[in-house]
Amino acid sequence: MFESVQGLLDEHDAIQAQLGDPAVYADQRLARKLGRRSAQLNGIVEAYHRWEGIRDDLAAAKEMAAEDPEFAAEVPELEASLETAAAKLRRLLIPRDPDDARNVILEVKGGEGGDEAALFAGDLLRMYTRYAESRGWKTEIISATESDLGGYKDVQVAVKGNSNDPAEGVYARLKFEGGVHRVQRVPVTESQGRIHTSAAGVLVLPEVDEPEELEINQNDLKIDVYRSSGPGGQSVNTTDSAVRITHLPTGIVVAMQNEKSQLQNREAGMRVLRARILAHQQEQIDAENSAQRKSQIRTMDRSERIRTYNYPENRIADHRTGYKAYNLDQVMNGDLEPVIQSAIEMDEQARLDAIGD
Repeated sequence: MFESVQGLLDEHDAIQAQLGDPAVYADQRLARKLGRRSAQLNGIVEAYHRWEGIRDDLAAAKEMAAEDPEFAAEVPELEASLETAAAKLRRLLIPRDPDDARNVILEVKGGEGGDEAALFAGDLLRMYTRYAESRGWKTEIISATESDLGGYKDVQVAVKGNSNDPAEGVYARLKFEGGVHRVQRVPVTESQGRIHTSAAGVLVLPEVDEPEELEINQNDLKIDVYRSSGPGGQSVNTTDSAVRITHLPTGIVVAMQNEKSQLQNREAGMRVLRARILAHQQEQIDAENSAQRKSQIRTMDRSERIRTYNYPENRIADHRTGYKAYNLDQVMNGDLEPVIQSAIEMDEQARLDAIGD
């Protein structure tokens, strides 16, 4: 059992040797890559040694059981511990999404429901910001279009993590949030107290670490500049500081107008563009590996309804995993971990089943 682990143990030893060489840190990209891989392998190495230790203890207990009743009494407990350790190791050996360790650019856009949808988009942003704070992550609003009554018509926020371990990566935790989030509540604009249903779309993009990681040919870009506009379309700037960038090969368009200078808007736009191109490339890979894609529940498609937030019943329900709880007030305040964990566990089980087929 677990014969394939030896290759990972050897890789871990080789990486530790590399990380012990000061010369490696002259190349920060290489050092970061090795650090992430080391963090991922650390858990596997620790889990394997624990499983190996329990296995040896069980073999020794069985050997001595005939002579000593105390050893015989340990056998059932050790067998149970061995199965638990094996299950943990099997999950760690599931091939990870290569983007799990990345930071993300999270986009929230008000959908059907007008002003109420924009208000809900603002509530979702607050939920994600509070969740990020609880994990020690940093958030930065890159672009935002506010609605007249508050909230956001659309908003893009960068979320930066604090761990090299892919299992604790921002994308590993948030990638399941992509899709349609539906809310049922009485809008602030509703005078009759009637419950309305509206929605907001969420898109989670893994962020490119360094511009050099994803090269973009400048000849493939069409860049337009124009004047920024505020709510209602009125001009809020007398110079052409807003920037619209079109990536001609993919047709991806990014518009940025929050910053006061054209240069700042261009830099922010390129940051988002790289993330969208990376996501586009991953979608193509997923399409080519349809069996693997079907085994996962993550999506970057805003058209898939993934969750309902019912305020009158204080209920949250995830339609993919079946998770349901009556603590919506706490979830909207950032207590999102149980909901996210239900998606992670379902995805891991699907991957395990796919390996077993």
